[in-house]
Amino acid sequence: MAQAIRIHATGGPEVLELESVDVGAPGPGEARMRNTAIGVNFIDTYQRSGLYPLKLPSGLGTEAAGVVEAVGPGVDWLVPGDRVASCTAPLGAYSTERVVPVDKLVKLPEGIDDRTAAAMMLKGLTVQYLFRQTYPLKAGDTILFHAAAGGVGLIACQWARALGVTMIGTVGSDAKAALAREYGCAHTIIYTRENFVERVREITGGKGVPVVYDSIGKDTFPASLDCLSPRGMFVSFGSSSGAVPPFSLMTLSQKGSLYATRPTLFTYASNHAALTAMASELFALVKEGRIKPDARQTFALKDAAEAHRSLEARKTTGATLLLP
Repeated sequence: MAQAIRIHATGGPEVLELESVDVGAPGPGEARMRNTAIGVNFIDTYQRSGLYPLKLPSGLGTEAAGVVEAVGPGVDWLVPGDRVASCTAPLGAYSTERVVPVDKLVKLPEGIDDRTAAAMMLKGLTVQYLFRQTYPLKAGDTILFHAAAGGVGLIACQWARALGVTMIGTVGSDAKAALAREYGCAHTIIYTRENFVERVREITGGKGVPVVYDSIGKDTFPASLDCLSPRGMFVSFGSSSGAVPPFSLMTLSQKGSLYATRPTLFTYASNHAALTAMASELFALVKEGRIKPDARQTFALKDAAEAHRSLEARKTTGATLLLP
């Protein structure tokens, strides 16, 4: 029997339960995958808490790397033994084994190990769509990125540097500021003691930035809008402090004909062609050494609750993994 973390009710980390599950054989268009490393992400905490409603009982997690153990009928591009990773599959990555639709899998190339893959798939592909699709960045741009020392943030620091983009990043401590700068963030703002709107205006000579990438939500809104130059874009891609409250569209008009969007990775990577194209760009940067995903915290699968507590208490930097 496989082992999996499941929830039967929403709530705090204590609702995470390790259970024995029967995985079964893969059906048409599916593969059975043995997980070797599992990514922990803020979206997992939103689903566990009920912020993002689930049909219960439910597994948890979408990001993992591992090995194909069996394939179902009609699958001709994967064979047992292939190394694969996923980040948009149905919930259930917090497990030792599971069955996954093959259109949610990508093959891992030589030179990218399983832990690296599990540390970067969801986070790295999030940065890919943010920087390359939602608001396509070009060399010379200056941007504001909240939570610059987090799992997504540290990849964003490196990707911005690779593109020739000046990244201003908010962080919660001096240690996190030093870490973000080490990874390529040009300017850091410690939001616990600095007014980030004033600092952005100071750094940009009063112009503001053309785009703000915000995964914080309630605590940084509407101040994030005040960091934008006219016709700038507010990109809300997470809500670690709570959801952005409802606001009038007139606010966007009054603050400079601004744009606002709430994108998700699951939309951008909704088909296999898009998923593989995005992953190929990420893998290329990793293999070139321009992005180095960093699994800075690891927990046993059975300790998933402790991993969630650390993440929600802002005790983590970079990526956090569960190891079966």
